[in-house]
Amino acid sequence: MDKYNIPDVKTYEYTKIIGIENIDFGKYIIIDDFVLIYAKEQINIGNYVHIASFTSIIGGGGFIMEDFSGLASGCRVITGSDDFKESGFGNPTINSKFRNLKTALVKISKFAIIGTNTVILPNVTIGEGATVGANSVITKNLEPWGIYVGNKRVGWRDKEAVLKNYELFLDTPENERVGNSFK
Repeated sequence: MDKYNIPDVKTYEYTKIIGIENIDFGKYIIIDDFVLIYAKEQINIGNYVHIASFTSIIGGGGFIMEDFSGLASGCRVITGSDDFKESGFGNPTINSKFRNLKTALVKISKFAIIGTNTVILPNVTIGEGATVGANSVITKNLEPWGIYVGNKRVGWRDKEAVLKNYELFLDTPENERVGNSFK
């Protein structure tokens, strides 16, 4: 079943997208069951992207997910939240003058992979090719091609190998590039 009938995008019965008119979709995207996307601001999802089950993209800020990136199951992309460090208090039931609501863009760059149950907070860019281990909390920008567990870089990803594989991909006819889900 393809719930939303978006060209070149697979969605399922229990996928939930709010504000679909604010989303630009690329091609060959899979958005699994039990994903929640709340698009109050502009969201751009590139080509060959997978958003796995039980992931949510919420908060009311902008979001960019570039080509060949992925969010594993249970990820939380938070583009806006109350900041409780100052005098603000509350939640959406409180008048905004009493709150300290912060919204900011979250960007997941090309080839970046985010592990299961990772939380990404507002105003963060995940660098090209970066990988993030499961159960991490990302509060700051991550360097391209780094391997991260939490906010700590634990190594470097093999950029040359990924780009070589990408060149092979580009040299492959389009009908042979897509996975079985699109055949």
